[in-house]
Formats: sequence, structure tokens, C-alpha cells
Amino acid sequence: MAPSNQRPTRVPQSMSRYARALELIPGGTQLVSRRPNRVAYGVSPIYAARAQGARFWDVDGFEYIDWISGIGSILLGYADPVVDAAVKQQIDRGLGYSVNHELEIELAEELCRCFPSAEMVRYAKCGGEACAMAVRIARGATGRDKVLFCGYHGWHDWYLAANLDAAASLNAHLFPGIEPIGVPTALAGTAIPFPYDDLNALAELLDQHRGEIAAVIMEPLRSEWPAEGYLAGVSQLAGEHQAVLIFDEVSTGLRYGMGGVQGRLGVTPDLTVLAKSLSNGYPMAAVVGRRDVMAPAARMFISSTYWSDPIGLTAALTTLRECRRRQVSEQIESFGARLKVALNTVAAEIGCPVVCSGTDQHPHLAFQLMDSLQRSQVTTLYIQEMAKRGCHGYASFYLNAAQGDLELQQTTAAARATFQIITQALESGAVADRLECDLQQDAFRRLVQ
Repeated sequence: MAPSNQRPTRVPQSMSRYARALELIPGGTQLVSRRPNRVAYGVSPIYAARAQGARFWDVDGFEYIDWISGIGSILLGYADPVVDAAVKQQIDRGLGYSVNHELEIELAEELCRCFPSAEMVRYAKCGGEACAMAVRIARGATGRDKVLFCGYHGWHDWYLAANLDAAASLNAHLFPGIEPIGVPTALAGTAIPFPYDDLNALAELLDQHRGEIAAVIMEPLRSEWPAEGYLAGVSQLAGEHQAVLIFDEVSTGLRYGMGGVQGRLGVTPDLTVLAKSLSNGYPMAAVVGRRDVMAPAARMFISSTYWSDPIGLTAALTTLRECRRRQVSEQIESFGARLKVALNTVAAEIGCPVVCSGTDQHPHLAFQLMDSLQRSQVTTLYIQEMAKRGCHGYASFYLNAAQGDLELQQTTAAARATFQIITQALESGAVADRLECDLQQDAFRRLVQ
């Protein structure tokens, strides 16, 4: 459904296209995170016309810094000249061969050099299907059916089965109200959530389902570092119960170093899922893992024409090499630290009740307000006012290597003006009056921090 807001719009061209989309596309978009009620509906852009580096231009002619970085898929920056040149050269050599291409081997070798868990590799096109593939491999390798999970892992039946029970287990991991329509009821009880940073809770679930758990799949982190020893404890518990440990590094991956979070923290899972941080916006994903876990996949029916298309292979291989050459993870971490300092300094100067924290790779804002409705209103007001000043995003920041001094300066200036508006609105009790849109709807809520 379209949001209910009927106020005048700042982005009429986006809104007219969205009205057309609602007539033709169920839900209006292909991705929940691209639905316009995730930002400031009627103020934020809905449709892009082009993008370059750290920015995009919408169909209404406005220019924005993209602080969502293509929903996390842009790592080097939009239209990166090195990656795009390699892809264009490959297009000229042809696509969709009836036989295999050596790029499959080259990328697999590169991934095995990078990620501690990688000894063998399978490819996919997006994170959700790669997670489904990893779960299939784990089930096939162990001969078990049940999966314990923590975080967001896509839209497939194995995962949405968690909401077949009365507890609606995905409410805390995504957002309330996800109905498992179309998911076979026979899958009830096969996907079970566990809370992040709580080894006792995981141990209890493993004991409760002893001998039945095929896999423990989790995002190793989202925007906060885990407690000391937590991931090592998860690995130990999974090993004691002969369950396959899967790290979903779809969004983290190369942002945290050439070895991902696992390389950064020194905890090696059995399988790793890679996607968004792998190929700078081109569709590409991979499942990498230990040989003894991956090898049984040769006997499983896991097959698709497009998984080994040379466009994705070229983009991923080039992105990996460019990340190493440009030291992208170090660059992103340094920039994120500067961004946090700048925003916290501005907030303190103005007296706005907000703190920018989280990992340097993925900072986020938290408004220090007790009332949940008021906090939601202020968050929406922040998104609205930042959009009007050329900063597209949530109250968080997905970083990429094209963001630099100009983006930092513009965002700091926009935040200063926005924090002043928020502070004045709070002092006068007029936050709702300053809103030009419906309340922003949270994107995925995760127990993973």
C-alpha cells in the first residue's frame, strides 16, 4: 500500500512514478528497503536518474549524497571507473556462454586467499539466495533439518518459516507484521531465532534441540562490536553440537577488511555468505567455506544459469583487487571515525539530544528521548530535513570509498541546521508540526547490534 500522506510533495516526479508503480508492481518496489515510507515519504527521493561517486541525482533534478550506499551494495562508489571498465571489456567478449569461463576459478582463488573460512566456493546472485544455498549445504552436510538464526537472512521459505508459529519470531529481527503467506506450514519449527550477545540462550536452544540443528547462521555484527569472546563462544558451541556455523557477511564483508569480520576478529566460521560488499553494485554473491562442509554440495541439486555469468565474476574480482590496492576498509574506517566526531561535536554545540555511535564502518544516530512516539517523530524530522539539504539516508550511515571531505563538510552543515530545527521543535513541543510527511517506518529491526 502507498503511505497515507496527502500533503504537498517536494518530489512530484518521483511521486507520479510511484503511483504508476503501485498499479503494476505489488508493493510498488522490488525491495522493502526501497519503499518510500522507509524515509520521508513525499520529501525524500523515490526514483534516481543517475549516480556517480558518492552521489545520485533524482528524477526531480535534486542532487544527494547517498548515505545508504545502494542499500549497502556500493563499496567503491557509484560508476567506479576501474570496475566499470573491466565490465565493459567483458561485455565485448560476450556473455552467457554454453561452457564455463576461467573467471570462475580466478574469483574462487581470490576469495580463498581473502577469507579465512574459504577453501571451496559456490556462486549466486544475491544475499538472500546465497543464504538459502548455505542453509541447503549445511542441511545436506549434516543430515539435519533445524536452523538457529540471528539477524536478517533474506526472504526464502527456510527463514520466513520462523513466523509460522504464534510467537512471530521475525518481529524482533525484521519488523512487525510479516505474514508467512505462501510458506509451507510443514516448515513450522525448523527455523528458530536466538538473541545476539547471549551465549546462555544459544546453549539452551542447542541443548533443547540436541542432535537436530544443522546450522547456526548469524550476522557476526551490524553496527556495534560484539562483546569480547562472544563470537568465539558461538563457534565453540556450534562445534560441540556438530552444527555448521554460518556467518552472513552479506553487508559486512570487505568493509571490515580483506578477510571480513571473521578476519578482523579472528573467529572462523564453517561457511560464509558474501554479496553486497563483494561487487560494487553488480549482482553477485558467493558461499565460501571449509572443504569438508562444501564438498558434499557436489551431490546436491544447487544450479542456476546466471550464477557464473562473467559480468558478476568480473565485477567481484575487480572490486576485490581494487579494495586491496586502495586499502578501502582502512579508508572507510578512518572516514567513519571522522564523521562520528563531527556529528557529535555539532550535537553538543547545539544541545541536541542525539549521539552518533556504532562501528566506524557503520555509524548510527540515537536520539536520547524516552518517549517512543517522540523519538520516531524526531527521527523522521531528521531524515526529512537532511533530505532537503541533499543528504539521503536513514538515521545511520552506510559508508563507501567515494565519500570524502566534501561529503563530510556538506553533511556536517546539514546536520547543524537539522539539529537546530529538532532542538527548537523539542523545546516548543512542536515536533509533529514540523513534519511534512508521515512517520518513517523502521527498516529491519535486528537483534544483531
